[in-house]
Amino acid sequence: MFICGVKIQNYIPFYKRNLHLALPIVLSQIGQVMVALVDNMMVGHVGTTELAAAAFANSVFMIGMVFGMGVTYGITPLVGTAFGKNDRKSMIVWLKNGTFSHAIASVALTGVMFSVYFFLPLMGQPEDVLQLARPYYLLLCASYLPFMAFFSQKQFFEGIGNTKMAMHITLLSNVVNIVVNYLFIFGKFGMPELGLLGAGIGTLASRIIMPLLFALYVRRNPAFRSYFSEARLQLVSRKKVIEVLKIGIPIGFQLIVEVTAFAIGAVMMGWLGETALAAHQVAIGLASTTYMISLGVSQANTIRVSHQMGEKDYVAMKTAAFASTHLVLAFMSLAALLFITARKILPYLFTTDVAVIEVAAGLLIIAAIFQLFDGLQVVMQSTLRGMADVTQPMFISFIAYLLVGIPTSYGFAFLLDFGPQGIWFGYLVGLLTAGILFYFRFKRNLRRLDLR
Repeated sequence: MFICGVKIQNYIPFYKRNLHLALPIVLSQIGQVMVALVDNMMVGHVGTTELAAAAFANSVFMIGMVFGMGVTYGITPLVGTAFGKNDRKSMIVWLKNGTFSHAIASVALTGVMFSVYFFLPLMGQPEDVLQLARPYYLLLCASYLPFMAFFSQKQFFEGIGNTKMAMHITLLSNVVNIVVNYLFIFGKFGMPELGLLGAGIGTLASRIIMPLLFALYVRRNPAFRSYFSEARLQLVSRKKVIEVLKIGIPIGFQLIVEVTAFAIGAVMMGWLGETALAAHQVAIGLASTTYMISLGVSQANTIRVSHQMGEKDYVAMKTAAFASTHLVLAFMSLAALLFITARKILPYLFTTDVAVIEVAAGLLIIAAIFQLFDGLQVVMQSTLRGMADVTQPMFISFIAYLLVGIPTSYGFAFLLDFGPQGIWFGYLVGLLTAGILFYFRFKRNLRRLDLR
């Protein structure tokens, strides 16, 4: 049997290697989304207004959060290519300059995100939702700097193939989030009952602990500590900082365009009322979980592709990329079946409001349809990223999500009166467009490498 012109037996070693690298990243990615997911689950049992406020605040915050994450992603293909060449000096140079550029970007982005607080009242949300969302949003902003400090170092170590450290730290930070949430959301063991504000405290505590655990991890491991000892001796290079940002910023914009599209969708949901917005948060929480698993496999794919690019083994690079594509599409197919068959059961994880559950079940049908498209676009993005091809994919994202997806959402929801499902139909069309265009971009890159 052949897949993409290669015998299936030839893919098996690549499946194994990719999964070995991907599983810790997958667990780490699930940990990242679980912070918001656990907040939503716990807050949803407090009330529908609280769940809608969490949906609104998280949708706005995620725009800045993923842009910062994207900036840090820029170091991974640079470090990965140097690792593939066995060039330790270059790896140290990228660590020094990547850390410096990420620190500057993090401080600037924190200021921008705090300033957005003053524009929240202009986004057309119900007043009771806005009142709960504002203090919660401030706590999310306060968690941004420690989160970025952790993510900067995470991307370096993943570039050299170490994916387990971030997994351990992320899972432990989630335990902290759950415990603090339980204490402050519901007022247990003498703590004040703060509802949504308690969820914000839990998120802040869990993200503060992440860079502290990272520092402890590095301090206790001489091999890891040596990278930082050598990096301290390096001078910051303006040229290298620009190189890091030339890759990181387009990735950041690429991610921010997609998240902005989903955030605009959440704002439009708010125009349809609290029930629609709460149902959106339930469905997006579930869809985000499957996406994060696919993203974990895709980030491992970026590492594998960058390593093979460094070794100049382009045939192995192509095979590794297609192996990751097979894994992602297989998983997303299973996720689609789960969403369809359990669409009226899964929302109970978040709420017992019958009206919210009914709307969320309808949204999950559309989410099931776009699982394959979402999987295709994220794995193709990661392959292009491993090849350091980031500028054109940024424009593709802009076209697919903002010029195609959002107008489709608005048209179906408000002009054709499809309501909440109309907004999600726009998501489907945007993801389909992105997946196809990213795939053709990858095929073009293969032709340039004289691969078919």
